[in-house]
Amino acid sequence: MYRQTASDLAAVREDASSRQLTVYLNQLLGRCHNLIYLGHKPEVSGIVRFYRDTYPQAFRETLPQFAIAVAIFLLGMVVAWAVTIHDPAFAYRLLGPRMMETIEQRSMWTDSIVTVKPLASSGIMTNNLSVAFAAFAFGITGGLGTIWMLLMNGLLMGVIGACTWKAGMALQLWSFVAPHGVLELPAIFIAGGAGLEIARGLLFPGMLPRKASLARAGSRASKLVLGVLPLLVVAGLLEGFFSPSGAPYQAKFLLACFLLAALIGYLSTSRRRVSGPVTTNSAL
Repeated sequence: MYRQTASDLAAVREDASSRQLTVYLNQLLGRCHNLIYLGHKPEVSGIVRFYRDTYPQAFRETLPQFAIAVAIFLLGMVVAWAVTIHDPAFAYRLLGPRMMETIEQRSMWTDSIVTVKPLASSGIMTNNLSVAFAAFAFGITGGLGTIWMLLMNGLLMGVIGACTWKAGMALQLWSFVAPHGVLELPAIFIAGGAGLEIARGLLFPGMLPRKASLARAGSRASKLVLGVLPLLVVAGLLEGFFSPSGAPYQAKFLLACFLLAALIGYLSTSRRRVSGPVTTNSAL
């Protein structure tokens, strides 16, 4: 309406008999300009509204991209698991001799985290954020970089899972992964889905100009990445303090189930916006 009124003002100015209308529209546009372009301080209510309503809605709108990201990760994990079972040398090439030696000794490499919890938690958060932002940013490569990152993370998880299973350490591994993994992995999948959303806007603009399509996809993808930050912070705290602790396996899996149910409930529901008839100012 602001742009249309500005256009009308330009037309009215050409008519000498519409001087009063010109003055009125000029004053109206001046007041509207202050309302539209005046900077506002961020409000707590706006942040709450974003995480309560906007973010779950953005996630559901990009659910196909999220599903593709999960499928790519699982593909890498299944392939790596199968190859590792049939070719143990593959694990040595991917994980390196030092980590393989630790697994063969049936010792969890995560034990060292317990002695440096704050430092480890900070490092874990930084690493998780780096992975999430990279998976998002690599969408600009047409999705190739995002797909590569998801595949590599799936390969690593598959190799580690197969090696620990062969060493009789499956329960130790998954009880460590479960508490933080139910937040960390979905967060990475969402970031990967955001990267794939950018790739979709770039490669398949539809009826929109490619630039406009990319801008729209980038806006939606940015919301997705912004929303995973709290998930990664909580996951980093859990991975640094609780996951490697001596808490019972049952407690770790119970916490994982609770967190996963809470995350699913949060992403699948949000307050519906009440919409009514749009009213316009008759003066415009």
